[in-house]
Amino acid sequence: MLSSRNKTIRLTPEEIDHYCQYNKQLTKQANLSEVENSILCQDLFSAIPLLPAQFVDLLIIDPPYNLDKNFGAVSFKQQSVQEYSQYLDSFLSQIVRLLKPDATVYICGDWRSSISIYEVASKYFAVRNRITWQREKGRGSKTNWKNAHEDIWFCTQGKSYTFQSDKIKIRRKVLAPYKQQGKAKDWFTEGKEKFRDTFASNFWDNITIPYWSMAENTNHPTQKPEKLLAKLILASSKEGQIVLDPFVGSGSTCVVAKKLNRRYVGIEIDQEYAALTQKRLAIASKDKQIQGYDGQVFWERNSRNVSKKKK
Repeated sequence: MLSSRNKTIRLTPEEIDHYCQYNKQLTKQANLSEVENSILCQDLFSAIPLLPAQFVDLLIIDPPYNLDKNFGAVSFKQQSVQEYSQYLDSFLSQIVRLLKPDATVYICGDWRSSISIYEVASKYFAVRNRITWQREKGRGSKTNWKNAHEDIWFCTQGKSYTFQSDKIKIRRKVLAPYKQQGKAKDWFTEGKEKFRDTFASNFWDNITIPYWSMAENTNHPTQKPEKLLAKLILASSKEGQIVLDPFVGSGSTCVVAKKLNRRYVGIEIDQEYAALTQKRLAIASKDKQIQGYDGQVFWERNSRNVSKKKK
């Protein structure tokens, strides 16, 4: 019996049938109006050639990492570095056609996958940085270091691109407030707490992995947190622009794009995960909250609750 606090989003067989009706499948060349704000339930290699050229402002790719993993009805087997590089190249080479000249690309991976990601991404994009985020979850190991971080490679099509650093600032508690000539130096008071808004770096240690008591949690094995996607989307796109996710999975990218007033296109081969995404999108129509993001700023972990309680 599930705990009353378990908020995991699940699907009944009836809900799968209901939400699947909202998915689309392309069989001929489509224009933007036919695919925007849609989930395409099909293999990405059948969808990509039928999508319009140069319509994507922001591409977020979270492909299967180079390890053994089951994704519902589909599984991925670990390959050699060369084989995995060829796999990445097989779809990245086709996706380039879909990107606007000033588009931004983010590619997710772990330590093993990143070897190939940099190699292949460098062929098609300008690689600008690597974000490392702390993923403090999972089993430990007695014969190796516990893998507690993942990478996100930040790339662009060219020299001109969107990066809104003011949209992704982090509000942190100030432990040693400093005053200059009697005035607060780069900090302010909210309630009884002192805070400072800082620029985001390429190391993120304030991301909470979705778990059973969080409203965004699903049964997908590699679900990305909404807070993580919100940072990418706010930094590298503007309201009304198009976000493409060719490996939708649990739907976090499209859900966050909707919450932040962006348009989206998602591709997902698994019917149940595509239906799960549609259910989350329906929920997002009524609830636009993103854990850890409030008041146009990202809050240091647990500090927002402290601020509210102090008030």
